[in-house]
Amino acid sequence: MDYRELRFARAMEFTIHEINNRTDLLPGITLGYQIHDSCSAVPMAVKAAFQFTNGMEPFYNDTDSCSKSAAAAVPALVGESASTPSISMARILGLLGIPQVSNYATCACLSDKRQYPAFFRTIPSDHHQAAALARMVRHFGWTWIGAVRSDSDYGNNGMASFLKAAQEEGICVEYSESYYRTQPRSKLERVANVIRRSTARVIVAFLASGDMRFLLEELARQPPPPLQWIGSETWIIEPEFLRFNMCAGAIGFGVPRSVIPGLREFLLDLSPAQALKSPLLTEFWESSFSCSLKGSSEGARECDGSEDIRALQNPYTDTSQLRVTNTVYKATYAIAHAIHGVICNDTQCDKSAKFTPWQILDQLKRLRRWWVWT
Repeated sequence: MDYRELRFARAMEFTIHEINNRTDLLPGITLGYQIHDSCSAVPMAVKAAFQFTNGMEPFYNDTDSCSKSAAAAVPALVGESASTPSISMARILGLLGIPQVSNYATCACLSDKRQYPAFFRTIPSDHHQAAALARMVRHFGWTWIGAVRSDSDYGNNGMASFLKAAQEEGICVEYSESYYRTQPRSKLERVANVIRRSTARVIVAFLASGDMRFLLEELARQPPPPLQWIGSETWIIEPEFLRFNMCAGAIGFGVPRSVIPGLREFLLDLSPAQALKSPLLTEFWESSFSCSLKGSSEGARECDGSEDIRALQNPYTDTSQLRVTNTVYKATYAIAHAIHGVICNDTQCDKSAKFTPWQILDQLKRLRRWWVWT
């Protein structure tokens, strides 16, 4: 289970509860929600997109605050975190005018409004990051470098933008290799050997955190000479990479830190009874405490109530650096403000108002300057 992604999902829950308790935003209106698990896989993301469009029952949970009908469709959605699943979803949702606000999909390709007319995000495009990385490399006088990327929409598009910017900055690239974590191990070994044998001691790594982890573990088998890593935002801000000595001194651009008052208390306010109401929360509880909740999976010791969620130390409970979590927070608020713009005036909201996703889409375009990127 990806504990960090679970924190993102619950951050959306928290934000909706916060909005529902406000009197200046959607007064008298209660927002409901559905949360689907894409499992970081394109087929599951596509399935979720179709479920959002036709009102089928969600996998994770939903609220009873919104009336449903067979033809119901959500007016907007938050997600996906990754670029490739977001691209797949955006192609479907864009056809129906259902706005999608991603919290972490940075691929520059998603800025093409002809292909993705209903896509927004609360994080900048990699076009800006690639240009900034090239300028940073040039600033330090590193003109002979290596490059490695994830073999995905995120990595390939990001690296293409970087290589173009690097050429304009007069930077020479000795090699440009790609790898994706589901590819054969022989591919990973080949990339690692290219790095070990190269003369470039500075490496720009436009890699997803999972791919970077596999690469570093492989390099650790036969450590290369000291390297200067330049990292993209997905892994450069992850504390887990501090355990790799070869990452000492790595630099890059990260999403700014933020503080969300009340979020930590919300995340920790979880009991076994509450966890049982959701398959994902049940999985979280059982995997975190290595026990089985009553009525769930067998084979493990039964949870006895002594489990202390506040004693856990994992990405779900770690709120010391709320970076991407804050982009979820902003994405949820952006949608709330768009709905407010459709059904509310200066003093009150029309509780019986009927509106379409197209109207929310139009409002999000107006909010672009303050809340969302394209």
